[in-house]
Amino acid sequence: MKELLPHRWKLTIESHEDDDHCEMVVHLDAVDRSLSGVGRSRRNPADPSTPQIGEELAAARAFHDLANHLTDDARAMIETYTGHAD
Repeated sequence: MKELLPHRWKLTIESHEDDDHCEMVVHLDAVDRSLSGVGRSRRNPADPSTPQIGEELAAARAFHDLANHLTDDARAMIETYTGHAD
């Protein structure tokens, strides 16, 4: 088996929020590329203000968005090498 070499990936998370909205942006800086994922949440006016819930939901959505970007990039790279996506 070929030895695996370490690759550093750096994640930076930005949070912007007010009383009713939260936006998270997750930036991934890797050796050969940078990607970002964005997630948003908003409080229903009928719900009590609980900031942690909105932050966690926005963060989960941002990581999910980033995961989709990584999957799309991997699929494109596979197509480049093999001529098909899967």
